[in-house]
Order: sequence, then structure tokens, then C-alpha cells
Amino acid sequence: MQEDFRLIVDLVSVLAVATCGGLLASLLQQPVLLGYLIGGMIVGPTGLGVIKEVIQVETLAQFGVAFLLFALGVEFSFAELKKVKGIALGGGGLQIALTIGVTVLVCGLTGAWEELPAKGVFLGSILSLSSTAVVLKCLMERNETETPHGQVMLGILVVQDLALGLMIAVLPALNQPAETIGIAVLTALLRLALFAGGAVVAGIWVIPRLLRLLARTESRELFLLGVVTLCLGIALLTEYLGLSIEMGAFVAGLMISEVEYADQTLTYVEPVRDIFASLFFAAIGMLIDPVFLWNNLELILGLVALVFVGKFLIITPLVKLFRYPLKTALIAGLGLAQIGEFSFVLASEGQALGLVSRRVYLLILGTTAVTLILTPFVLRLVPFLFNFAESMPWLQPYLEEVYPRDVSADLPSKGHVVVCGYGRVGKNLVKLLQQHDLPVVVIDQSERRIQQLREQGVPYVYGNCVSFHVLETAGVNYAKGMAIALPDAMSIRLCLKRSLELCPELDLVVRATQDKDIEVLYQLGAREVVQPEFEASLEMATHLLTGLGFLSMVVQREVEQIRNNHYLALRPEQTPLEVAHDLQQATRDLNRRWYTLPNASPLIGMSLGEADIRYLTGASLMAIRRANEEEIDYPNAQTKLEAGDRLLVVGASEELAALEEFAQGKVAVPEANNACQWVTVNADSPALGMTIIDLDLQQQSGVQIQSIRRDGKFIRHPDDNTDLRVGDQVLLCGRWPNLNQLQSLFATVNKTTISL
Repeated sequence: MQEDFRLIVDLVSVLAVATCGGLLASLLQQPVLLGYLIGGMIVGPTGLGVIKEVIQVETLAQFGVAFLLFALGVEFSFAELKKVKGIALGGGGLQIALTIGVTVLVCGLTGAWEELPAKGVFLGSILSLSSTAVVLKCLMERNETETPHGQVMLGILVVQDLALGLMIAVLPALNQPAETIGIAVLTALLRLALFAGGAVVAGIWVIPRLLRLLARTESRELFLLGVVTLCLGIALLTEYLGLSIEMGAFVAGLMISEVEYADQTLTYVEPVRDIFASLFFAAIGMLIDPVFLWNNLELILGLVALVFVGKFLIITPLVKLFRYPLKTALIAGLGLAQIGEFSFVLASEGQALGLVSRRVYLLILGTTAVTLILTPFVLRLVPFLFNFAESMPWLQPYLEEVYPRDVSADLPSKGHVVVCGYGRVGKNLVKLLQQHDLPVVVIDQSERRIQQLREQGVPYVYGNCVSFHVLETAGVNYAKGMAIALPDAMSIRLCLKRSLELCPELDLVVRATQDKDIEVLYQLGAREVVQPEFEASLEMATHLLTGLGFLSMVVQREVEQIRNNHYLALRPEQTPLEVAHDLQQATRDLNRRWYTLPNASPLIGMSLGEADIRYLTGASLMAIRRANEEEIDYPNAQTKLEAGDRLLVVGASEELAALEEFAQGKVAVPEANNACQWVTVNADSPALGMTIIDLDLQQQSGVQIQSIRRDGKFIRHPDDNTDLRVGDQVLLCGRWPNLNQLQSLFATVNKTTISL
């Protein structure tokens, strides 16, 4: 077969098998990256042998690496890097140095490569790199690129990618005397400095003018051609300077990121990037010998465990050293514990220079491939691990930032609005609230944003929004309302759930980062869920329809109806199976369980509106599975409970226990003409310090204290000697007139009641 035609056949084969592998992985709800790797293994020289020469495919796959780093540079601008410059430059540099140092020490202690200790430096360099592509893809899929742990991981990864050029420059000198290595490092640093200076100059005076010229042509293909040429041209320049193509592509992206055409560039390049990236991962799969993996499985699994544990133990303390919460440090340590795809580049260079044998090279490839495959699974397991750990009270203070780091002196005591998150949405919201002279408290855990709040004189609480103590410090119990504008879905759900545990009747509005979160957030108790893209569509439609002569009142009524229906008219229609899948995905970060309703439960025959399970127990009902296997996802208030129903509920262990007792009739279920009401014990309450037996409400008024919420935890069936403290929320059940008579006993009576 002709050589040029052979390349076409190989290219089509790789893309086809990558597509099939990615599709199969997606259907099995696994990362598509896993499908690309396995697909490459199948058609590669050591698999079925469909592709016998990997060199040509590897050459094309380098484009994938270049475009991956280029797109990352465009997205992760200098402004973004500045947010985490401490952990990125300090932590990233220390992590590389420590990994290399520990590897050299281990090689020395074990006697490995005694004839050439510098090989420990080579192996340490390979181990020090983590996978930008895999971690970035996982963060994007989970919408966590803006979270603290996402920013930390990306900051460290950027430094690792920048260090790749220095490592490649030093490699040829590793089998030379020590003074040669020093000269090589100094030469590489000089080249880096010269290149960085040239990049800054070009980024300020050349690149913007070039992009404006290309944009002026109004030709999409010409703009794309110019951007691709710029990316690959700079990448080739860095290769010529003895650095790396990867670093050049990343720097090219950084140069464009500060220009007004950055978003347009990213939009055009992303499809090209995705195609070549899949080619790159499939090419990695082709390098892996499944027979060698199988024959050395125990050794490779041992190396994988050693790499994961070793890098985790290096990265986690480093992140904690830079004053990040332990939870952030743990996630970063787990997320960066793999060996990165650029280690393949170093390993190939090392083999060509004779630094490693063929066997060691294959061991490096196998270990790296397995760590890449395991990383998405590890990151998926992280929420479950933390849910399990947080269920143990003695671990909670260590896993989350329980107490606020700092609090402004002028916090309002009551009647204020709490805003969680001071990003773009949070800033605009605070500005609008202040224009109406409403007292505001902002919760954020970014030092940079807290400093902005200090300068602007806005009351703040510096801490994690999902912490009960931070929420209590912000006065959630006594707030008029609350807005959650956090960047990641998991924090939004936890913040919403815990805020309502502290104050069940809180008027709470939430920004949904994804369409599939809308119903989950409503089900968890949000009064209003706002989806920015849908809101933009509604406002644009309102303007156009009004301008075209439609009555403003009619248009507003239609828009309000769409909002009341949770944007269902704008959301793509889903099958029941797809809705159930989204529900399972959305609740996987929460403590959930299926609970079978007892046959003799007093809740049978009641509607969810009448039972109001979330209000009375704190547990949220997400789905009902009938005895005939019919599943009702996100049931509404009119849905009636039936015998044999299985309930999908989420909540803390105490809340789920309260639900079980509630469903079994062990606690009061309001009957006809009865009501339940939460009351808050304030500092001036006459009931403060009194025990339940002192109050004697059951005997005097026929009112029962069903439960007490204290520090976000349920005290079920409080005994007669339980005393009432400031901030306690007490659930009273009894006849409505009797509840009214008790209002003077408590300083604050929460207005929302359940009457039957």
C-alpha cells in the first residue's frame, strides 16, 4: 500500500475506534477518555495489529497535545493564574522539587540505578507531572473549574506544564558530569527568560493587531486558519529553541487570552482540539502492550499504588501549607496523584537517549496509563468518601472549614439578606440590594474577594458557605432572605440544604449552574431557582415581543408562567429514563437512601403538601417508586403517598432517622384542625434556660414539642430535662389556637405552618 494512503487508512482507523470506544464508555457511564485508550490498545501494534506503524499517528497526535494546551492557555488567562499564584508558583515548584528529591532518595536507598544516580532525576521528573487533560476534563464535566480545589489543581498543573520545557532541555545532560547538568539548566532558564520576554512583547503589540486584522475580514475560516498557524508557529519556535511544542502552544494561548477575541478563538478552536485530543489519547493506547501489562500486572499495580500514595502524601500537605482548607487539600492531592500524559513525551525522550531500557520504558507507560484510567473514577468517588467521613462527628472539624476565618465588625443581627458567593453575579446582586438600603452579609472563602468587601465596607463572613457555623455567624437564622450564587453544583446543594436545616422557612433563591439541577434545587427547598441562560432568553423575548406590538401585560404573564413551570418550556424534552439518570447523578453527592413506607404508616393517603416531610423532618423527598414499579421523579405537592411506596430521600443521618420515626407514627403527625410550627428561641425569650418539664406545654396547652434543631442537628424526642438555648428551633404541634397563645413565650415565631 502506498505510504500516503496508508496514513489515511491509519488515521481513519484510529478516529473510528476512538469514536466506538468513547461511545461504549459513555453508554456505560464511564469517562470517554477510557474508551479512547482502550480503542488505541485494540488497534495498535500490540493489539490486533490493524496499525503497525505508530510513528505517523504519534506525529498527528502531537497536534492534539498542542491544541489541548493552547485551549487551556486561552481559558486559563494571566488573570486566572494570578488568583492562585501562591500555590501555583510556590506549591507547584515545591511539588516538582519534592517529587524528584524523594524519587532520587528512594532510588539511592533501594540501590536502583547505582551506576547512574541522575536517572533518579529523570524518573522523578516523569512522576512529578500530572495530567492536565484528564483533570481539566473531569473538572469541566463536574462544573468545578471555578471551585477552590479546581483553581488549585489548575494552578499547579500550569506550572508543571511550564516545567516540561526545562525538563526536556536538561534530559540530554543527565548522563553527563554534574557541571554539564548545571550548564544545561542555566541555558534552559536563559532560553525560557528570552522566550517569555518575547512572548510578553508579542502579546502586547503584535498578537492583538493580528487578530483584529483577521477579524476584520469577517471570514470564519480565515480567522481559524490564522489562529491555528499562530498556535503551531509559536509551538515550533519553542521546539527550535530547545524547549517543547507543548509549552509553546500553552504560551500562545496565554498571549491570546488577554485579547478581546479570546472567546471567539476558543469557540473556533475547540472542535479541532477535541478531534486531535481523541487522536492523542488513542495514540497513547497504541503504545500500551496489553500482554506486557498482563504479565507484569502485580508489579504495575504495585507501582500505581506507590505513585498514588506518594504523590498524594506530597501534594496534600503542600496545599494545606498554603492555608487552604483540608478538604481542598485532600481533593487536590487525590486529583493530581496520577502521572500525566506529558510523561509519555519525557519517557520517549529518555528511551531515545538511553536513560532507560525497553522494559523500564514499558513499565512507565503501563503505570502511567493505569493512573490516567483510574483518575476519573477516583474523582467520582471523592464526594462519596467525604459524605461517609462527614457522617462521623469526630472527623467533621477536620474535613471542612467549620469556623469562619474572619468576620467584619458591623454584621447586622437580623432582617438582612445573606449572599453566598461574591463573583460576578454576587457583586451585582449586592449592589442592587444596597441601592434599596437593604442590609447585606456576604459569605465567601476567597481572600481576594474578602479584601474587596473590606475596602467597599460590605459586611462579610470569611469562610465556607456549606459550614453550619459559618452560616450561623452570617445570621441565616434571622435573615429575611438568602441568595446562593456559588460556582459549583455540589456546594450549591450543600449550602441550600444546610441553610434550610438552620431556618426551614427561609426565603431562598438559587442560581442553577446546569439545567438538570433546577428540579433538584426546588425539591431541596429553594423558593426560586434562576437559570442565567434561560433568563437571558426570556428577557430578550420580552423586549422583542413588546416591541412588535404584543401587550406588555400578556407577555409578562407568559414569561411568569414559564418561570413558575421551572423553565420546562425551554428545557429539552427528556424521557423518564433520562430524568431518572439526571436525578441519580445530581443526588450522588448527597446522603441518600431508598426508604420503604410502612404499610400502617399514618402518611399513607396524605399528599406531600399535607405531609410536608422536608419541613417537619429536614429530609427531602426526591422520587417515589410505586409498588407497580412506576417511578415518579421530583413529585409535586399534590402527589399522594400510597402503601408500598419506596421513597428516595436525601438528608443527614439525623434527618433520615427523623423521617423514619415520622413515617412509622412514632412522633406526632398533625391531625384535623392541628398545625405544626417552628419557633426560634431568642436571647430575650422567657423560655430561655427552661427545661421541657418546666414549660409543661403538653399538660397546659395540649401542645407537643416534637423535636429541636440545634447547630443544624435534630434532637428527636427531647426528654423532659432538655433545656432551651439561644438559637434553638423548636417544632411545636397542636391545635392552632393553642399555638397562637404560646407566641408570647418565644421571642420569634416562624410564620410558616402546616395545617391539616
